[in-house]
Amino acid sequence: MDDLTIARMIHILAVICWIGGVAFATTVVIPSVKALPSSERLTAFHRIESRFAPQARIWLLFAGASGLWMIQRGGMWDRFGDLHFWWMHAMLCVWSIFFVVLFIVEPLILRRRFEVWAARSPDGAFRLLHRAHVLLLGLSLVTVIGAVAGSRGFSPL
Repeated sequence: MDDLTIARMIHILAVICWIGGVAFATTVVIPSVKALPSSERLTAFHRIESRFAPQARIWLLFAGASGLWMIQRGGMWDRFGDLHFWWMHAMLCVWSIFFVVLFIVEPLILRRRFEVWAARSPDGAFRLLHRAHVLLLGLSLVTVIGAVAGSRGFSPL
């Protein structure tokens, strides 16, 4: 088995675990937390998020490293100059958004501000959190569909 095959296997596994986790958080965890009494929401959310966020960070790093390996090893840098490979731009964009959120915004800014906001306005805080997750999940799913179709030769352009 060659290194590109191994990288592809790692990449697909990482994306499944990462985006699958986003789907679970968006469609199950956040709605369940929103249904709790306001006084219990933040504690429940932190209990779940503290276990999920480290996993999301690890899978995100595996997806990025394996994707970079495949691009470099496969000599695919020129694809970023061709709009027929829009899905590669989308993968990089979605990955970059999650990287910034998981490694910079959430731990350095959002964590403290969200606690204050959730204490003051739990409905508003969790509504925005849910909407942000729905948006990110939607972008992620369009990207996954585009990448699967595009890697098999489909291009709407």
